[in-house]
Amino acid sequence: MKKVITYGTFDLLHWGHINLLKRAKEMGDYLIVAISSDAFNDLKNKKSYHSFENRKMILEAIRYVDEVIPEESWDQKIEDVIKHEVDSFVMGSDWEGKFDFLKDYCEVIYLPRTVGISTSKIKDDLLNLDNA
Repeated sequence: MKKVITYGTFDLLHWGHINLLKRAKEMGDYLIVAISSDAFNDLKNKKSYHSFENRKMILEAIRYVDEVIPEESWDQKIEDVIKHEVDSFVMGSDWEGKFDFLKDYCEVIYLPRTVGISTSKIKDDLLNLDNA
């Protein structure tokens, strides 16, 4: 069985996230999604609308996702790859080169982002609606 892992906050879920999850799943038999815990988001000074538990529940309902695990720190990726016997690590191309250190442990793949959508764009668009 080929295992694939990806990481993210997955807060304001959109079709770009779904595209990433679908393409990641197509690369293997089993997709693990590690999502930033609320405590880790606090450490990164990142705000999420949805709590970890709610984001986890949403991701678990997506047919491409086989397992959801918490991401508690930047440093856990090597441990996750080893512990879960991961074959491929997949991230969006906006992270290109940032996780090449994992090539000693698994295949590292950067997928092109979906054009025209991002969580930042959604947040900006909503702010602009409020200010219009």
